[in-house]
Amino acid sequence: MTDRKDELAANLARVEERIAAACAAAGRTRDEVTLIVVTKTFPASDVRILSELGVRHVAENRDQDAAPKAAACSDLSLFWHFVGQLQTNKVRSVVGYADVVQSVDRARLVTTLSKEAVRAGRELGCLIQVAFDAGVGGRGERGGVAPEGIAELADLVARSEGLRLDGLMTVAPLTGEYAGRERAVFERLMDLSTDLRRNHPAANMVSAGMSADLEQAVAAGATHVRVGSAVLGVRPRLG
Repeated sequence: MTDRKDELAANLARVEERIAAACAAAGRTRDEVTLIVVTKTFPASDVRILSELGVRHVAENRDQDAAPKAAACSDLSLFWHFVGQLQTNKVRSVVGYADVVQSVDRARLVTTLSKEAVRAGRELGCLIQVAFDAGVGGRGERGGVAPEGIAELADLVARSEGLRLDGLMTVAPLTGEYAGRERAVFERLMDLSTDLRRNHPAANMVSAGMSADLEQAVAAGATHVRVGSAVLGVRPRLG
């Protein structure tokens, strides 16, 4: 366990250096960017080590892995983010542990999240996931709503009991006009965030950037970066 803690500490330090350097290059302060460590496929023991190392925000993308892990770490002071495509039949479970769902991309999901948040007596933060590979009215390859659908969905979240509209999230697309253009994707997301905040001033969270492209996200203005492999190493193969 000591070896694993040393490994994670070294990886975390390197990621922190990258974020700090990116902030300095962009004329931003380090405290403007929150690191979310994506712990999917890794055990609860790693989450515990990360907590000991000062990590407060962790993310998961599959409820069947996240729910038992969150339960095993319920004594820790952690902020849990759900970042995967979310089926409505998993919402009740996810609402039980997640503080923020970053992958809100359709009205039916909003309605179900609201119902379960009210039932659980919780306020759940929501990010609209934006897909830059989605056609108008469609969803992206990895989930998300087209930019044209943000306003309507955001208004629905904002007026739904038990939900709090926190901002926007994106995953750089693998296809379409923005493929391979991460900086352009993130700058476009920031423009959309500016538009969103005209009607929803408090929705100022912008979640963008992962292990390979966090510098571009920080340069564009992201408030949160989601880093997995750069902290935890190569992911185990899923069975």
